[in-house]
Amino acid sequence: MLTFENITKIYAGDIKAVDNLNLKIAKGELVVLIGPSGCGKTTSLKMINRLIQPSSGKIYLDGMDTDRLNPVELRRQIGYVIQDIGLFPHKTIAENIAIVPRLIKWPKEKIAARVDELLQMVNMDTELYKDRVPNELSGGQQQRIGVLRALAAEPDVMLMDEPFGALDPITRDQLQDELKRLQKRLQKTIIFVTHDMDEALKIADRIIIMKDGKVVQAASPEEILREPANDFVRNFIGQERLVRRPEHVTVSEVMLRKPVMIDYDKGLRQGLETMREEGVDSLMITDHEDRFLGVVDVQDIQRNLGEKKQLREVMKARPTVLLDDNVKAVVEIMVTKGIRAVPVVDTAGHIRGIVTRSRVVNFVLDYM
Repeated sequence: MLTFENITKIYAGDIKAVDNLNLKIAKGELVVLIGPSGCGKTTSLKMINRLIQPSSGKIYLDGMDTDRLNPVELRRQIGYVIQDIGLFPHKTIAENIAIVPRLIKWPKEKIAARVDELLQMVNMDTELYKDRVPNELSGGQQQRIGVLRALAAEPDVMLMDEPFGALDPITRDQLQDELKRLQKRLQKTIIFVTHDMDEALKIADRIIIMKDGKVVQAASPEEILREPANDFVRNFIGQERLVRRPEHVTVSEVMLRKPVMIDYDKGLRQGLETMREEGVDSLMITDHEDRFLGVVDVQDIQRNLGEKKQLREVMKARPTVLLDDNVKAVVEIMVTKGIRAVPVVDTAGHIRGIVTRSRVVNFVLDYM
């Protein structure tokens, strides 16, 4: 649908705003360009509709070299939404929406029907809004009209340059939701510039992270969160957003720190009473210095309750993990051994905690 081929933009002083950009954007894809100020994201966007002319390279739209197209005609084929909206203050909402259809000489009846259709698409009553002027609308409503104006002539491609950046957080969130809904319905090819990573993660099919005019990583939001390409991407995303994988999380972060323990030389009935008091069905058996020896569960005790035995006589061996082991190691033990809990010990064998199957499940729900 849209192809950047070796695109470079050089300004005076040999400053490369965009440096040999190669990128393909599929039909119906919503791609977000993001990066720090001066990374080349807005320049890349504006070269698509030739508001900025590349210094070298080619941009192809449906296989056609955009340099061969009349720039005015090209821009009429591409929707364009900017942060400042740019509505004509002296024209009505209907007239603002109809700018491009009028320029390309649509019939009046078709234009009127299109205006009504678009207003209804964003739940704005046609009779209530179409004859108003922009200053009678809220900022969020004006931005909606800016989006509708870009959609009016039914372009296949839309460029959106930080369209929601000047709005308050609640309105911005609402418009992001609306854009996602419209995109699901209309399947436009959208190139969206933002400086807001949360916005990018929310709306994008694919995120293009740029730095110094180059693409650092181009991937889905999920992939970027799971596998940032390098430290720059990791820091730009923010550690708090990154998806933590089991091999990166230590046992000490997910374990229960107060497992129910009992000395090995206690009797079975004492063990059963401890289970009842603590509301558990198994006990960690330790020596007098809290070094882990084994596990006793309620079935072990019930099978031997008629005999005078100590807990050490009915306890079972159990594999352990260290505090610095990763959660993946725990999962492997649970799966291969068919057990629900794994004791955590320090290097001297003292019990420090326990990782249960439910703790692992909660970890998966929180981080995976």
